[in-house]
Amino acid sequence: MLTHEGGCHCGAVRFRITTPARVAVQRCNCSICLRCGFSHLIVPGSRFELLQGKQTLTDYQFNTSTAHHLFCNRCGIKSFYVPRSNPDGYSVNFHCIDNPAFDQVDWEDFDGQNWEDNAGRLQHLSEP
Repeated sequence: MLTHEGGCHCGAVRFRITTPARVAVQRCNCSICLRCGFSHLIVPGSRFELLQGKQTLTDYQFNTSTAHHLFCNRCGIKSFYVPRSNPDGYSVNFHCIDNPAFDQVDWEDFDGQNWEDNAGRLQHLSEP
């Protein structure tokens, strides 16, 4: 297992994750992911730690209000959030990890425009 840290652009929000050396990262084509360029590295809740910035996070919810899209209220970056598909885990924006050093990154396309038909493919990613 590897430990990585990351955060938002201004540095107010910082997190730590623990992952295998080989990870799968999803490129989603849903409306919000396309607009903000979010690439998903989903980790179990037990492997995510918010190091700082809880007070600077703003929670945006839409549609079913299940997902918690957490943005830094200073710089606007969503470095992680609690996804609807994996409410027991966190989806970290791969691009917000400091110096990612994985043995292998498997990029997977995810059809978020047809979320209801495809969300089940992600559920295993937040299992410990």
